[in-house]
Amino acid sequence: MQSDFITIIKKYDFTFLVLMLLIFIIGILNLYSATHAISGKQVDGIYKTQLLYFIIACSIGILSSFIKSKTLFRYSYLFYILNVILVVLVLTIGTKVLGARRWLDLGIIRFQPSEMMKISLVLMLSRWYCSREPENDLGLKNIILPTIFVVVPAIIVIIQPDLGTGIILLLVFFSITFYRRLKWKPIIIIGIIGLISSIVMYEFGLKDYQRQRVITFFDPWGDVRGHGYNAIQSEIAIGSGQIFGKGFKKSSQASLSYLPENHTDFAFSVFNEEHGLFGSMILISLYVILFMRFIWLSTAAIKFYDSIVVIGLMSIFFWHTFINMSMTTGLLPIVGIPLPLVSYGGSSLITFGICCGIATSISNSRKLF
Repeated sequence: MQSDFITIIKKYDFTFLVLMLLIFIIGILNLYSATHAISGKQVDGIYKTQLLYFIIACSIGILSSFIKSKTLFRYSYLFYILNVILVVLVLTIGTKVLGARRWLDLGIIRFQPSEMMKISLVLMLSRWYCSREPENDLGLKNIILPTIFVVVPAIIVIIQPDLGTGIILLLVFFSITFYRRLKWKPIIIIGIIGLISSIVMYEFGLKDYQRQRVITFFDPWGDVRGHGYNAIQSEIAIGSGQIFGKGFKKSSQASLSYLPENHTDFAFSVFNEEHGLFGSMILISLYVILFMRFIWLSTAAIKFYDSIVVIGLMSIFFWHTFINMSMTTGLLPIVGIPLPLVSYGGSSLITFGICCGIATSISNSRKLF
């Protein structure tokens, strides 16, 4: 028994879990710093809750690392169908918080099905694409059903409303589909449809405040104390950090409550103010190492299904990171997308934990560690 355990440890790839831990340590310290001076409010002491969420996320991630790839393949469609049902249930019996109905109340914990929808979509698309002549490029007819599979839950999630997660689902779909290789004709058609859909979505699908965010993106100073306030305060926080930052727990934007949601959407802004460009480069480097590890594993995976899954999991991490950092620095409109392992949130932590766990399982199956 002891020799079996030692063998498992020798073959176990700790890379993903270690990188996850390193980024989380930065995140939990940043969360404490961002909220320590806001006593008596809802965010007081939430770093303790975040720590508990991380322990749960790590535990589930480690358990996921022992799930065989063939098991994931076998239940990919079932997992997807169950998640679609849960996302639909949110619209009817979900818990409403701050005007959004995104959570199912399980008594002990509130669960956000749209988070797990990201993983189930990756598994479902991976199985679908790997069974469609892997050696050939995809034609238009090959992506019609997958498009429907992603558009349906994406629309449901956007209705909640959760525009950020809906966008992530679409971007994960595009990432996996382009990795699978497309012919030029469907690429052009997707581009045209995407452009038309964006215009239609802006005119008829977005709520007034969501549409205003797009307008504010082009001219945040046009409404300094209104819709442009968050974007401006975020840029002030990042700019005032300069090269080495103001220091731990010395964010004026956070402590004086100038920057709303500094523990979720704008956690990166607080981190920049306190640690400057130097600290941000360290955090970004950890993300880049994580992305590169995913890319390496996708090329080294034994099965084509595993390779697609890894790219899908990486795209979840990448798009969250890219969009969050871009919106806080003024490069993209503000949407509610958390920074992986840094922003506060239990459901998102568990999602990222499972992503690392599945990647670890695929890496372990290569028996090179």
